[in-house]
Order: sequence, then structure tokens, then C-alpha cells
Amino acid sequence: MNTSTDFADLHLLRPGDPRYDDELAGFQTGFARHPALVVAARSAADVVAAVRYAAGRHLPVDVQATGHGLPGATEGGVLITTGRMDGVHVDAEARTARIRAGVRWGQVVAAAAPYGLAPLNGSAPSVGAVSYTLGGGLGILAREFGYAADRVRALDVVTADGRPRHVAPDSDPELYWALLGGGHGLGVVTELEIGLVPVPRLYGGSLAFDGREVDPAAVLRAYEEWTRTVPDGLTSSFAAVPYPDLPALPPRLRGRYVVSVRVAHTGTDGERLVAPLRELGPLLADSLREMPYAESHTIHSDPDVPHAYYGDSAVLGELDVERAGALLARTGPDAGAMVVVQINHLGGALARPAPNSVPYREGRFLVRLLTVGEREAARALLDPAFALLAPGTLGRSVNFAFGAGDRAEGLYDDVTRKRLAGVKSHYDPANLFRGNGSVSA
Repeated sequence: MNTSTDFADLHLLRPGDPRYDDELAGFQTGFARHPALVVAARSAADVVAAVRYAAGRHLPVDVQATGHGLPGATEGGVLITTGRMDGVHVDAEARTARIRAGVRWGQVVAAAAPYGLAPLNGSAPSVGAVSYTLGGGLGILAREFGYAADRVRALDVVTADGRPRHVAPDSDPELYWALLGGGHGLGVVTELEIGLVPVPRLYGGSLAFDGREVDPAAVLRAYEEWTRTVPDGLTSSFAAVPYPDLPALPPRLRGRYVVSVRVAHTGTDGERLVAPLRELGPLLADSLREMPYAESHTIHSDPDVPHAYYGDSAVLGELDVERAGALLARTGPDAGAMVVVQINHLGGALARPAPNSVPYREGRFLVRLLTVGEREAARALLDPAFALLAPGTLGRSVNFAFGAGDRAEGLYDDVTRKRLAGVKSHYDPANLFRGNGSVSA
């Protein structure tokens, strides 16, 4: 519906338009967005027009690609949807890929695989590649290759003045630094150029235990000890999931409390490295195997059906296994709601300096808690669990603040926040962009 001469060639939707709700639909169904205007962008020029329109009327701007990481419910303003900005171009010789704003990680993996290359993608193929990278990007092979943001060569972005910019570390180092880690609040990134890594295959999968037959806290304790023995080329996580007894679930999961360790490794000694984990108790399932990188999403088998969820995270300097054990007791089958616990082993390449604003690189573990339901009820369940970890918590991860991203505290350390605020004051002094993790000027 073309309702303004400013947008003569744009696809616009307002509340009440037949396709308005469909355009807003995303993976996260728990938090409603009600923008005054939706701009369904198909090109960078569409984004420029939308930003200039909003800036001229002092309207806030937000962006949605796939709707996985919505910060929470929002009202009014202009929402730019980028799902139609879809395209991946791989340069196999340069080991790079150019990805547009609406591209999902599964598309990038599929485009790179024929050349024996891989991006630093996350565990879910349906997640938007650009937004995930702007928040840092903790990938399947993160300990070996670092954050996805560490491999960005250049960005195309529309800033609050409506100006399209090509940003590279040598052309605009301060904006480049800020976008990669704090980019959600600095503009609309329309395209990324990323580096790819030569990984055609890997050793990966998970070992799952019945949390009612083995002590989850004991498994976690052994896992933490095991992480101190593995090389940087091995990336892993611990998970604990109390599945409800629902007919929609596979029989092997219904009503079970599943505790698992997920592994991804590019070396040839995977079986030797995981051998101590196999001794922790009887296995409920074992999917560890050598696989093409294109199958790496099966390591975590993240849900692919849109649903409502709320979650947050804590980056830890060290994992206090006694406190973490108490967290497992609080979030297990007796919690009163399904709480998914995931603990990622950090370090390795993630700890190395990089010219971007991804914070807390000294962290050794990332704890993520996720549940369903209304936000205040979810917070009443999760906040006390995070409080158990507070003595060792460095901060929070902007990519894993599902519905909690409108709370800015802890998303950046003080030094990074102040520097981001300086860049924000230069490029967006009116705070046009107020998205997930935005830093006010």
C-alpha cells in the first residue's frame, strides 16, 4: 500500500492492512510489535528512503530480519523488514562471502559448502546471519576461529542521517569497531562481506544422558574439568532440558530430563578426546560422528518451529560448579516450567583481541537460560537462577537476551559502553535506532 509520495516505489504496511500481521511474523511469537509503519525493504535504496522518512519525522527505527532475537514488545515508529533482501555470493578464491541483510545462516552454509568452505555460523540455520554477526556471533567452531564478527571484512550500512556507507577497518575504523558488537543501535546494515574458513567436514554431535539416572550436577562438574584438557580446536557446550510429556514430542524425549554435551571438532582425534565423557554414565543417545559441515546444525538440533520464549545470559570468568549445580536444581523438572539450560565453553580464539566491540573476551563460560511464558513470570523464574551466578558474572550477551534486550545493564563493560556511546553520539545523536542492545548517546 503506497500511502506517501516519499515512498512511491516502496512496499508499505500500516495497522489494519491485510498483510501487516504476516509481515511482522517471525520466529519469536511471544512479543508483539505494533509499528506505525512497516517498510518491507527489497534494496539498500529502500532502507535509505525509510531511514530518511523516519529521521525527518523524528520517528524511532527498528529492524527485523527473521525475528529470532526480538528485545521485547514495541509500539509505534518505523520497522524495516529485510527478509526480501536475500542473496549470497561466494568468492571461493578469496574465501569470502557477501551476504545481504535478510539472509539466514543455512543459506550461507549451503552456498559455501561446494567449495569446501564454511562461515562462522550459529547452531540454528534459520537465524539471520547479519544480525547474529552484529551481536558478536558465537558459532559452532567458535573456540577455533573466534566470533563471527572477527571475520567481517566490510559492512554496508545506512546511518541515521540516511547516508549509505561502505565501512571497512581501514576506511572508518571507529564505526567498523562499533558496528561489530554494537551495530544494532547504530544503523541498518544492508550487506556484510565475511571471511570463510576451509572446513569441509568436522567431528561432532552430542552425548545425552537421562538426568534422572545420572546426577546432572555431577555431569556438569566432570564437563567443567574436561574442558580444561581439550585443545582450542574443540568447541563444546553442556545442556539440560526437562521435556514436558506432550504427544507432539518424539517418544524418546517425552517427559525426560535430558542432560547432554555437544561437541564440534575439526581435528582427527575426536573419539579420543570425548572418551572421558562416555564414562559418565549410561547413554540415552550418542550422535557423535564425522559429518559434512553442511550437517553441522544437527549437533544442536535447535527447534525450527516459531514459538514464544524468554531468555537471558551470563558471561562468567570461571564456572563455580557448586553454584551451577544449585542452578540446575532450581531449573530442573521441579521448576514449574520448562527451563532450557545451556553452558558454552568459551576461551581459545574467542579470547583473542579483535578490532571490534564484542565484550567480555576474558570470559570462560557463557550460561544461557530460556523458558516460555509471559515475560514477568519468566523473569521471576530466571532472575533468581542468574543471581546464583552473580559473584562470577562479568556481564550479559546481547545475542542471547531474548525478550530481555531492552535492559541495557551488563550488555557491555564500562570501557566498551563509553566508547560505543561516543560513536552513537556522532552517528545517531537523536537516538533514531533503539534496537536490541542499543547504547544511548
